[in-house]
Amino acid sequence: MAKVKYEQDGAVAIVTMSDPATLNAIAVDMTEELVQAFNRAISDARCVVLTGEGRAFSSGANLSGGPPPMDSDGQPDLGGRLELTFNPFVSLLRDLPIPYVSAVNGAAAGIGCSFALLADLIVAAESAYFLQAFRRIGLVPDGSATYHLPRMIGRARAMEMMLLGERLPAKTALEWGLINRCVPDAELMSAAKTLAMELASGPTKTLGMIRRLAWASLDNSWAEQLQAERQAQRAAGRTEDFREGVQAFFQKRPPNFKGA
Repeated sequence: MAKVKYEQDGAVAIVTMSDPATLNAIAVDMTEELVQAFNRAISDARCVVLTGEGRAFSSGANLSGGPPPMDSDGQPDLGGRLELTFNPFVSLLRDLPIPYVSAVNGAAAGIGCSFALLADLIVAAESAYFLQAFRRIGLVPDGSATYHLPRMIGRARAMEMMLLGERLPAKTALEWGLINRCVPDAELMSAAKTLAMELASGPTKTLGMIRRLAWASLDNSWAEQLQAERQAQRAAGRTEDFREGVQAFFQKRPPNFKGA
């Protein structure tokens, strides 16, 4: 049975993790379906929203999802599952050529927390919370959490999340600068779709360049980032949307961007 739903509202793709009985626990099969859904969005849409069906965004990795890969010495290798399944998907999220919005309902735990926080814009329901649950079962954070959390909220708060493994309510996440919006539960999807439609109506090829530059800035030197901006501006200046934007500016009308 499919564990991921895909629908499209105009230029916005809505991807829903759909295994509510497990609170959308993430196993290999769901991750493979997510890869397919996001690749479809890249082809067919100009922005993608990820959410979860039911009471949770995701409870994290499915601990009942089958045995992990085995090392040559016969010991389990949980890192192998990361390498083969989860790491390629989080890399896909980082490298998306279109904007990505997450709509977080209920728990966003473990690797599900990473899926949510890798979005460009993060909208959470007031009842939502973020949880680095790994320490509760003797594992380390994954899904790029040890990379992106210190860069998003600083080392001290990242260490608090990862070492204590306590729930971080959405309202606190907003205060910390971890998310962009905290809205009443009933307004979650409406708020996420509003942001997504605003992004989808923009110069999405250029927005993709902006998100790549932002990610690159986390590792680049000053000189490398200036060069990256130079190359991106060269490409942006050759888009149809740039020509449309300039023309609309001089004609004193809203631009009609096509994402090209």
